[in-house]
Amino acid sequence: MNESSVVAVNNVTNWSGTCYVTPLLGAFLADAYLGRYWTIATFSTIYVLGMTLLTLSASVHGLKPLCTQKDACHPTELQTGFFFAGLYLIALGTGGIKPCVSSFGADQFDDSDEVEKKHKSSFFNWFYFSINIGALVASTVLVWIQTNVGWGWGFGIPAVAMAFAVVSFFSGTRLYRNQTPGGSPLTRICQVFVASFRKSGVEVPKDKCELYETVEEESAVKGSRKLDHTKQLSFFDKAAVETQSDRTKDSPDPWRLCTVTQVEELKSIIRLLPIWATGIIFSTVYSQMGTLFVLQGNTMNLKVIKSFEIPSASLSLFDTISVIFWVPVYDIIIVPFARKYTKNKNGFTQLQRIAIGLVISIVAMLVAGTLEMVRLNMVKEHNYYELKHVPMSIFWQVPQYFIIGCAEVFTFIGQLEFFYEQAPDAMRSLCSALSLTTAAFGNYLSTLLVNVVMDFSTRDGGPGWIPDNLNYGKLDCFFWLLAVLSVVNLGAYLLVAKWYTYKKALGPSNDVIP
Repeated sequence: MNESSVVAVNNVTNWSGTCYVTPLLGAFLADAYLGRYWTIATFSTIYVLGMTLLTLSASVHGLKPLCTQKDACHPTELQTGFFFAGLYLIALGTGGIKPCVSSFGADQFDDSDEVEKKHKSSFFNWFYFSINIGALVASTVLVWIQTNVGWGWGFGIPAVAMAFAVVSFFSGTRLYRNQTPGGSPLTRICQVFVASFRKSGVEVPKDKCELYETVEEESAVKGSRKLDHTKQLSFFDKAAVETQSDRTKDSPDPWRLCTVTQVEELKSIIRLLPIWATGIIFSTVYSQMGTLFVLQGNTMNLKVIKSFEIPSASLSLFDTISVIFWVPVYDIIIVPFARKYTKNKNGFTQLQRIAIGLVISIVAMLVAGTLEMVRLNMVKEHNYYELKHVPMSIFWQVPQYFIIGCAEVFTFIGQLEFFYEQAPDAMRSLCSALSLTTAAFGNYLSTLLVNVVMDFSTRDGGPGWIPDNLNYGKLDCFFWLLAVLSVVNLGAYLLVAKWYTYKKALGPSNDVIP
């Protein structure tokens, strides 16, 4: 589209941000009304439509910008509108796919069957593995096609691939286990808040069996198992206290009286929030691969051979390769080995797995900081301040990318499984979407930290920690800062994890097999 760098960067970040907001919409529709199957089916079709428009925008004469000479294209309003319509249809389609696919896949395993339950833990590993296989192909083969063949083919190939994916998804329709949508989760949460505050003066009985619950075996919430009472956040138990006025009514007012299961749904969400918050710092560390790691790499020797230079952004491939390496190692080697000592069928609990990833992310920042310190010492020793590329190979960055990939396998996959397992049955898509928002907040926090650090470090008129010429900066100090924040975050996480109470579901899941 021949946009300026600033406009293009803003458009990319706006679009990326939208891709992390729309999952909240898709997750809400899945849990409340459509169910995960129809949400995936509907939104993946929208995704294919968006990819098709994008392909046409880059291929069809009249829809693609007129280029009079190299890098001089002048898109019309129609062409720009058509292009962005395709782009944002993809963002909308993503909203229904991101929060539902992993949850829908996990739904296919029966929690009441120990063998299937064990396989479900492996499913999350291999699901994340397949995502990274796709990322590897996209960042190598497709980028080469887009650069050397053309954008029409570069967009057309993934459009066709996505169409095949949709056909593949529909082909298994008769085999799927589907969760029944449970109605608006936001309404149920608000009802507990309102009912508990309206009964703030009511005393909760000591015998929790006296709290209100439906007499039927199944929960009043469609698609959800009953949840056993937990002692934490006892204030909300007031919503389940049955008063004399409640007993006189033919049917209880849901804004005055809620079931124990409904109260426990809210408690489960509240208990998840501190774990969710500790994921933001990890996402901040992860986001450095697309920002400061790239800037650091730009100052180093980019040559692979005499006639070929590797773009610094391409080193993120080693993160993808790391994930592809560590997933089978974790599933085939680490889990069986850990199982002997922890006696846990999954090797580690989900909270333990996340904690290990947080520790590894600290190591990644220490390695990145150490590399930058060595690079700056070389600059100082040889007076390389005005040299664009310091004679230090960019491949010295590979360890920090590889370590972050290892941390991903522990923390991101652990979070994926944890949020699925600990979410109420009828809110699993919404909680999966909630876990995705840590990535967005991690990017926002990274931007905030950079701005604060630059404001603070340039007060005396100096170049600051992250100047345009990093040879005059102190990028290593920023990596040390992230390492310190990660250590503090790990301490907070360990406290939260110790306090955490796992949900207690009663009975088998209410799967409906069409």
